[in-house]
Amino acid sequence: MHQSNSMEESNQIMLLGTAASPYVNRVQFVLNLKSIKYEFIEENLARKSDLLLASNPVLKKVPVLLQANKPPLCESLIIIDYLEDIYPNVHKLLPSDPLDRAIIRFWANYMDNEVLPLYEKLRCTPHKEGKEAIIKQIIEESSLIEKTHIKFSNGKSYFGGEDVGYLDVVFGSFIGWTRFVENHYNFKIFDRIRTPNLVEWAERMTSHEDIKDVIPREETLMNFYMMIQEHKKPRVV
Repeated sequence: MHQSNSMEESNQIMLLGTAASPYVNRVQFVLNLKSIKYEFIEENLARKSDLLLASNPVLKKVPVLLQANKPPLCESLIIIDYLEDIYPNVHKLLPSDPLDRAIIRFWANYMDNEVLPLYEKLRCTPHKEGKEAIIKQIIEESSLIEKTHIKFSNGKSYFGGEDVGYLDVVFGSFIGWTRFVENHYNFKIFDRIRTPNLVEWAERMTSHEDIKDVIPREETLMNFYMMIQEHKKPRVV
């Protein structure tokens, strides 16, 4: 019954975003995992639409979730928490215990605030020595995330255990960019010797039915990367 209601309401849902944005991708993951139908509206972040600027006038960025007769929702983690709250019985992402939920949210915030900015910092750093120092940081962080996977997965496939959970959604949204950075800068972030669990986890994520078609391909990321380089913006998503 709950899932049926979500399907009816979901016909009124639109998501403003761009296919190359990990913050948009993670919302797409959750919409798919919870069987929520939605219309995806692709934004050109070099020429933002009037709809985006009206829907998110403060930050002027994606993702934005639009629903009929409701205010727009912005910021990926806020949107995900909202979807988890309104569809709690369809592919539950978070545990019931408040402390466990808080700990998981800590790691999600850590990923967004401490790990992912290193990718952007690597792009913006002009000198070889500076890039090498950032690459070292990224490798160190990947080893920490490997330990985090071991802790939360309890020997199972995902951070969430048997199936995709909150941290899988957050961390998994960067798989495409992780591979892009590896290829573009010629080093390994996920390594079969140093981070074997993350390598296997990434393979499972990229074959998951609700996720595999959302993870952006190399061409999509390269086009987005070139757009960023052209406009020299430190953060556009």
